[in-house]
Amino acid sequence: MSEFEATSSKTSSRMARVGQRDTAAEMAVRRLLHAAGLRYRVQFPVPGRPRRTIDVAFTRLRVAVFVDGCYWHGCPLHATQSKTNADWWRSKIEANRQRDADTSRALMERDWFVIRIWEHQSPVEAAAEIGRVVARRVNDIGAASSR
Repeated sequence: MSEFEATSSKTSSRMARVGQRDTAAEMAVRRLLHAAGLRYRVQFPVPGRPRRTIDVAFTRLRVAVFVDGCYWHGCPLHATQSKTNADWWRSKIEANRQRDADTSRALMERDWFVIRIWEHQSPVEAAAEIGRVVARRVNDIGAASSR
């Protein structure tokens, strides 16, 4: 087995089918944001980072929302350790975490406000937090343009 193989071909095939976008957690948050009258872009490209996308982007306000899965992004509360090929999976999850940090840093350097939501968080609370940030950014932009 090479260092790039997940485990068996059966496991690799199963993991390849796991959805990377439009997850249940992401859809629940998006439905609540839309119901609150907020409009956003989905899978918006991260500026300067090819092949990376923002789950929910308020482009004019520069607010980026990521809904991170507990397993794939190493949630401190709910992440589990694989028993098979544990070193490879630990390395994979750590690489995901480093990529997340790099993506957040790149966006903040471009004056984006980054919100990271864990899939286990309440969609209602997550949408409320996002709504507060969006409202604050609207006010900040309005104050800046009136100067």
